[in-house]
Amino acid sequence: MRTRITDMLGIKYPIIQGGMQWVGRAELASAVSNAGGLGILTALTQPTPEDLYQEILRCREMTDQPFGVNLTILPTINPVPYMEYAEATIRGGVKVVETAGRSPEAFMPLFKANGVRVIHKCTSVRHALKAERIGCDAVSVDGFECAGHPGEDDVTNMILLPAAAAKLSIPMIASGGIGDALGLVAALALGAEGINMGTRFVATKEAPVHDNVKRAMVAADERQTTLIFRSLNNTARVFRNSIAEQVTEIEGRDGKTDFADLQSLVAGARGRVNVLEQGDTEDGIWTAGMVIGLINDIPSCQELLDRMVSEAQAIIRQRLVGFCSDD
Repeated sequence: MRTRITDMLGIKYPIIQGGMQWVGRAELASAVSNAGGLGILTALTQPTPEDLYQEILRCREMTDQPFGVNLTILPTINPVPYMEYAEATIRGGVKVVETAGRSPEAFMPLFKANGVRVIHKCTSVRHALKAERIGCDAVSVDGFECAGHPGEDDVTNMILLPAAAAKLSIPMIASGGIGDALGLVAALALGAEGINMGTRFVATKEAPVHDNVKRAMVAADERQTTLIFRSLNNTARVFRNSIAEQVTEIEGRDGKTDFADLQSLVAGARGRVNVLEQGDTEDGIWTAGMVIGLINDIPSCQELLDRMVSEAQAIIRQRLVGFCSDD
């Protein structure tokens, strides 16, 4: 499955593992890369830039294939040394960076000077065009179905992807709501040259999260996510559990929500320790996309990618070609 994305990144399949806080570690990233996709380490999962550098070295011991680093740039209460994380990425010899959040414009001279390919994650056409203007090599266009932050426009990928493809010159990666061969084929048909999967990779054998989380995703249907932080204009899609429902109930009250009312419920450390590490899926917030409704098993990354690509090729050859008539 050769596209501009596979050629640009030096990978076999046009499938990228999204950067995920606490999940994008060497175990998962190396497994995705070894399976023919592009694994991604999440920079801010590591407590310091030096820890990121050491994680890059650890990942390199597990794979001889390309992998990347996600750098999500967001306003924070405590300053984050984003430039130092970028420098650690370069020191580690990584040649692909996925940026998200705010514009990566300030980092582009450093990345370009060191031959780093930059993929910026966008939730709108206007942001994708801005990424192209500042020199990003590709964009990952994130639809409303996605886990995490889908932006505030609420546009699904059925509309967003072709709208972006019509205006972009650089390659586009489809992100959000994709977890099987049908999604891969649909994304390519809508103008993408690759796909980005986050939630689907959490439900794999190599993902460094508790098995209870993986089993909960298999048991869930497409209605098992909800949106929080709507009242704060910082919308996030998460797994619908008792904590998420408490958050939406507080946000639904009359008057403006204060983040202080939510802070103890949505604390990142609570979700990381109680949910992802200890497996209590009801005692913390954890992100999940609507694609959980399509997850029915917990394969290895190799099994998942091989299956997706072989089934996608069969869909194209046997089903779609059959719709064409010589008459």
